[in-house]
Amino acid sequence: MEIIDISWPITQSITEYKNKKYINIVQASDFKHDKVREKLITIHSHTGTHIDAPSHFLHHGKSLDQLDLSKFYGPCKVFDLSDIKEKITDKDLEKFNINENDIILLKTKNSVLHENINFTENFVYLDKSGAQYLANKKIKTFGFDYLGIERNQPEHNTHLFLLEAEIPIIEGLRLKDVIEDEYILCCFPILIKEADGAPARAILIVK
Repeated sequence: MEIIDISWPITQSITEYKNKKYINIVQASDFKHDKVREKLITIHSHTGTHIDAPSHFLHHGKSLDQLDLSKFYGPCKVFDLSDIKEKITDKDLEKFNINENDIILLKTKNSVLHENINFTENFVYLDKSGAQYLANKKIKTFGFDYLGIERNQPEHNTHLFLLEAEIPIIEGLRLKDVIEDEYILCCFPILIKEADGAPARAILIVK
C-alpha cells in the first residue's frame, strides 16, 4: 500500500495566513534538566493543513466535533488546475466528473508556494461561482492547496456556499507531487470541542 503525505509540517517558521504570527513552539523540558523531552506548542485553529467547520463563518453552524467522521475519510478525486492563473470558476469545474458525495481536492499552482515562508497574497482562489457549483453538486468534502480558498471577498461567499451546505473545507494541502487521479483520503482533525477549525494530518492512499 502506497501512502502519500499531503500535510504541511508545523514548525516555528511555518507560513501563516496573511503572515499572522500565532505559532510558538518552545522546549518545555529536555534531557539536560529533566528525564523527558517535551514541547509547549501554541497554534491557531487554522494553522498549517487544517479543516474549516461551518461554525467558522456561520453563527449557528456545526463545529468540527459535530460533523460526521465519514466527511474526513473515503474515495477522493484530485483534479489538476495548475494552468489557471487567478481564479477557479464554475466553468473550469464543469469539465470534470464531479458527483454527489465526492471528496474533491484541487491542485493548482499554489502547490509550489509551500516552499515560501511569507504568505502570498495573489494565490489562485476558488471563485464564488465555483463554490456554488460544488455545493449544488452536493459533494462531501472540499480540499485546496493553500491556506485560504478565497481572496478579497468581503462577503466571504466562497466559504459560505460550501459551509452552509455542511461541506467541510480542508486548506493547506501539499499536492505538488500528486498527479490527477482517484485516491482514498484520510484527513481527521484533532478532536477539540466546539472547534471552528483544527489542524489535521492528511494523507492519500493510492488505490
